[in-house]
Amino acid sequence: MKRLTSDFRDALAVAFFALLVFGPFLGQHLDTDENYQLYLHPTPGLLAIAVAICFAGRLLMLQWHNFRPATPVHVTNAMAKSGKFIAPALLVFAVVMPFLPGVPNAYIDLGVLIMTYMMLGWGLNIVVGLAGLLDLGYVAFYAVGAYSFGLLATNFGLGFWECLPLAGILAAAWGIFLGFPVLRLRGDYLAIVTLAFGEIIRLVITNWSSLTGGPNGITQIPHPTLFGLKFSMAGGPGTFAGFFGITPHPYQRTMFLYFIILGLALLTNWVTLRLRKQPLGRAWEALREDEIACRSLGINVRNTKLTAFAIGAMFGGFAGCFFATRDGFISPDSFTFIESATVLAIVVLGGSGSQLGVVLASCVMIGVPAMLQSLQIYRMLIFGLALVVIMVVRPRGFISTRQPTVSLGKAKAIGADLIAEGRG
Repeated sequence: MKRLTSDFRDALAVAFFALLVFGPFLGQHLDTDENYQLYLHPTPGLLAIAVAICFAGRLLMLQWHNFRPATPVHVTNAMAKSGKFIAPALLVFAVVMPFLPGVPNAYIDLGVLIMTYMMLGWGLNIVVGLAGLLDLGYVAFYAVGAYSFGLLATNFGLGFWECLPLAGILAAAWGIFLGFPVLRLRGDYLAIVTLAFGEIIRLVITNWSSLTGGPNGITQIPHPTLFGLKFSMAGGPGTFAGFFGITPHPYQRTMFLYFIILGLALLTNWVTLRLRKQPLGRAWEALREDEIACRSLGINVRNTKLTAFAIGAMFGGFAGCFFATRDGFISPDSFTFIESATVLAIVVLGGSGSQLGVVLASCVMIGVPAMLQSLQIYRMLIFGLALVVIMVVRPRGFISTRQPTVSLGKAKAIGADLIAEGRG
């Protein structure tokens, strides 16, 4: 009873705070009279509903934390094993989705956007999820990849396929450049420095107008080609439609972009999974768990951190190069802090260190707001409430269970094998 009274007081305090915050916004509505004069029309009903939702949500959240049962071990193991079936099913769906009858071109383009953020999430997952380094300036490598392609394409006439590896290499170099000053930093201090690095890159590309075009950005960035064939609505020689003798249609270019980003995302996932099983991946995990113990084991912490920053930045550069060729235009407004926050939210919401979790979180963070466009101003309110509910129910993300690369549960079997071979 005492706990329930305390929870009730806590919920009342949250409701009072919501009343103060929502009062100026939801408690009144700007309207016009018959003379087209603006006036404020009070809306107490909407304000009362918002306050009641906050009160009930806080009370339910406290009750959930007080009485939720512990997850049994067999349920946790079943959730971990289910990823072996979910991942192939999602891959098959991603491959066949553009070919399904009746799928609008807008949905395919939304899939391109989701997989772009999925690739960014997998790249940042190396730094945050595997190495345990909080990076709030990941958008800087995204911008380096985009501007590398934009400058190389407009000044030297290079195409997307030539600039793609160069963009990744340049972004990796900037990742190493960022890694050196932060080798001795951790936690909040590391986050502040990486945040500053992302803002420095944005300010440089904004003010260096002679090179980057400044606030006007770079235009007329070439689109990718298929063995030299361009995707143009005009048709004719040298185009995809003209070569195959078909009618030009916008979905042809959209589908081509879709499979490009799908291939890049799968490459990112494959490299990450392979590296996790290598000594470098185990060093990342050791660094994430305890840096002091990692150093005492003789692991080169400096090289481990630098490789995490470099490889994560390289995939960010690849995604930035694709973003530039997809839109054909880039500007500093596309690389603000909100992009870094979105990618970091994808990693945390999906489950830090989980590859499948990044996929699910990308669909939620990017796909759901796009699907709620018809709700206009209420879509972000609904989206925010949904995120709060998800983080209450799953505080460690969608996929909170991670199988370690080296399992201590196999120690007895390994020791028995060594003894049988005469090496124990």
